[in-house]
Amino acid sequence: MHEVHNLLAALPAAGSSEHLQVLLARADLRVERIISDGQISPPGFWYEQPEDEWVLVLQGAGSIEYADGRRVALGSGDSLLIPAHCRHRVAETAARTVWLAIFCVPESS
Repeated sequence: MHEVHNLLAALPAAGSSEHLQVLLARADLRVERIISDGQISPPGFWYEQPEDEWVLVLQGAGSIEYADGRRVALGSGDSLLIPAHCRHRVAETAARTVWLAIFCVPESS
């Protein structure tokens, strides 16, 4: 089927946790829509996944903090590639922030 989907439509109501929706999943690729409403990673928590992660802020704003203390602010239209095994966390999000996250197996070196 050829269905059109608008990633900014039909947003779920704000809640105490982020809303994650898997849009596409394959053996070496996953695409997710994430809606944040001020949520951040818990203190001391770090993501460190085996896949590369490319994120795009479709609306709103947020910031990613790395274990080395660097912080990257992202606004609407900004994207960031987070390499596999790179410790990072969500340090800040604005209300109604919509992220598109693409996870893929890293290229072999």
